[in-house]
Amino acid sequence: MSKIKLPTWFVLILPAILILVAVVLIPLLLSLYSSFTPYRLTRPDSLYKWIGTYNYEKAAKSWVFWSAFGRTVLLLTIALNLEMLLGLGLALLVSRVTRGQRALRTVMMFPMMFSPILVGFQFKFIFNDNVGLVNNALQSLGLTTAAIPWLVDQKLAMFSIIFAEVWSSTSVFAILILAGLFAIPKDPLEAAKVDGCTPWQTFRHITLPFLMPFIYIALAIRSLDVARAYDIVNIMTNGGPARRTELLWTLIGRTGYVDAKMGYANAMGYVSIFMAIFFTIFFFKKLSAARAELGMGG
Repeated sequence: MSKIKLPTWFVLILPAILILVAVVLIPLLLSLYSSFTPYRLTRPDSLYKWIGTYNYEKAAKSWVFWSAFGRTVLLLTIALNLEMLLGLGLALLVSRVTRGQRALRTVMMFPMMFSPILVGFQFKFIFNDNVGLVNNALQSLGLTTAAIPWLVDQKLAMFSIIFAEVWSSTSVFAILILAGLFAIPKDPLEAAKVDGCTPWQTFRHITLPFLMPFIYIALAIRSLDVARAYDIVNIMTNGGPARRTELLWTLIGRTGYVDAKMGYANAMGYVSIFMAIFFTIFFFKKLSAARAELGMGG
């Protein structure tokens, strides 16, 4: 019998393929299958009972699920827009610095280096009712006489979460936009200056169009992060008060691990994944359009 000789390239990537199958593909297929079952962690035998699309229909009819979805979209919309505007402003300021710019870029990246769990604990302490830095500062300055319940009040709790998200991730936009500023060709800027364009006109018609591909890349990356926000919310409010800050992935985590309804949680998870894919496709279409406008290809 002749021995089967595998191509060298296949042998080299085979370990990576096996790891991806074991770590990614098999868990994905198992979770997808379990979303069509009434699987509960407390009843392992329920994994073998097929109920079809019942979990997906249940999620589609659940007010709790759609409320969490609405809050996730709200967080996504406000956080992304604030991060983009602040990141753009920060990048424009840093690009004008002539001395110590490298040090500023390093400092600007510090928030990105903190894990979401650490950021959650940090801002849980900052917004604490009794010993929080914000309340102590406001009372010391005489701006308020009573402690403000930042993490207990519904609107203030969501504001606190948005503040933490914006603080931790504005630097993502700033770094990518700064890279775009360095990549802008000098000739159009010099021509605009010779033609008598104002700084605003130069920014609006030359700088911003060149930056849009970088902005859309940052939006695509951050939309995936915010859409699956869990750590910061879970640490700061745990979805409270009364689930008023419950987002999709905190709801999914609570359903799967607290209520032990893993099949239902996986169904909600796949609905959330499809929504995240939709946002990613949307931003990449915008990216392709921005690149085409600049003559950089689709």
